[in-house]
Amino acid sequence: MRTVRKSWKTCTLGAVAVAALLSSAACDSGGADQGKSTTASGAATPSGTPSPAGTTARPGGSEGTAGASQSPGGGSTAIAACNDNDLSIDTSGWRQDSGQHLLITATNFTDKACTLYHYPYVRFGTDIGDPIAPTDSKPRAVATIGPKEKAYAGVSVFRAGQQTRTVTSFSLGYQDRAPGSNRDVASLDIRLSDEVGSLTVGPNPRVTYWNTDLRAVEDFLFRSGNS
Repeated sequence: MRTVRKSWKTCTLGAVAVAALLSSAACDSGGADQGKSTTASGAATPSGTPSPAGTTARPGGSEGTAGASQSPGGGSTAIAACNDNDLSIDTSGWRQDSGQHLLITATNFTDKACTLYHYPYVRFGTDIGDPIAPTDSKPRAVATIGPKEKAYAGVSVFRAGQQTRTVTSFSLGYQDRAPGSNRDVASLDIRLSDEVGSLTVGPNPRVTYWNTDLRAVEDFLFRSGNS
């Protein structure tokens, strides 16, 4: 307590006895420290705060803009139709089906997405006429497939009691966005897989629309009255 009081008195006496300039230099040292402290904290806060906020807002705005441009202009409109150079084709059947149905699986082996529009053009054997007709199996969305993704189309080959013929190959063609497009374009000849071997084809085979959902194709093919 004595030490504190003595220091205070010394400061006061110094202010009275010494000139005003010397008194200010001796007693204002604490005020100068406080001024530095305020300036430092004030400078750190304004200089630091706007920078992170601005950086965060900029990427968010960019992402929003990109999403908006992709939404109206993207999707099936911006993605090209699949063709022979994009796809590998496999064929298979179902056990206990007696060969009445064929599954066509298209796999995208490129590094870009493409869209399989509508239904495939299928001709069996040496047929050169119109492709077989589609079933009423339009999917909820177009079949856009990315790299290594698959799309499916099912074929009802024949029904019991029909007159049939045996084939070991078929031709496959693809449509563009416009329904019925590319009908006259040469189709790719595809040999049936070893699993299938040969097909017994009736007079009125039908093919489903392309679909990325295999179960939806199966449900349609095997539902009563649709095959």
